[in-house]
Amino acid sequence: MSKKPTDSSGISFTALYTGAVWHRFGLSDDALTTRQGDLLYHLMTPFEVASKAIVGGNIRTFLLQRHLIIDELIERAVTERGITRVLEVACGMSPRGIRLRQRHPHLHMVEADLPGMASRKAAHLLAAGRLGPHHQVMPVDILAETGDNSLEAVIGRAFPGPEPVIVVTEGLTSYFSLAVIAHFWQRLAGVLAARPGSVYLTESYLMPRQPLLRGSLRTLGGMLGKLTRSQVSFHFHDDGEARQTFLRAGFEDVRIHNPETFYDRLAIPRSRQAPMIRIIEAGQPD
Repeated sequence: MSKKPTDSSGISFTALYTGAVWHRFGLSDDALTTRQGDLLYHLMTPFEVASKAIVGGNIRTFLLQRHLIIDELIERAVTERGITRVLEVACGMSPRGIRLRQRHPHLHMVEADLPGMASRKAAHLLAAGRLGPHHQVMPVDILAETGDNSLEAVIGRAFPGPEPVIVVTEGLTSYFSLAVIAHFWQRLAGVLAARPGSVYLTESYLMPRQPLLRGSLRTLGGMLGKLTRSQVSFHFHDDGEARQTFLRAGFEDVRIHNPETFYDRLAIPRSRQAPMIRIIEAGQPD
């Protein structure tokens, strides 16, 4: 990555758009709406409609697929495995913390993002009366390996002790090259290894084999990279490649989830062609 982001000004506009999509589809809280997000939603609508008609899917399809499947996997971890600690890194305007605490008031929810976005999110939650001892917002920089905002420091400060934790990064990893984000995964795997039973949930996009679609996505990724001052990347060509990368990073149990397997179980939009997105569930054994 040519430039390390030092604040959330680059990527934050995508977080605002994502937040607007969740709100429009009934997944968010009024406390998290923004005028900028609503404007972006309207500006993106013609593109989204055209993409849906041409390729059978669009950004909103992927956003809803990944968000609802991650929610389902968190629900399983909470209800079936009894995990009570959740950290959402790159929380943006995600409504997940609010909805999780509504369903499970006993959960300790910590949302984290780069300092600028973390302050913005905390202000929204505070105004809505959502912050408290069991729902917090903390600054984090996933590229920092030392200091108070490092991943290691944030997890240790948020959740003292060896109890397992669910860590979520949604809409984050594709903004970094594989080399950069794989190093983060290695560090995270090491942290979670000291907390047996922990679960990490994230998403990845497979590079399509169809040449026209592949070329279009590379062009779109380049444009998005310039807007966010990042290196938008498609890390994997297939599920096996993704699984091996996470095993090499140090996770011992890796499962790759295709949205198609959730079509009959969750109210998620369907892609006309094979879904490009995958939800990755990487864990450390009890």
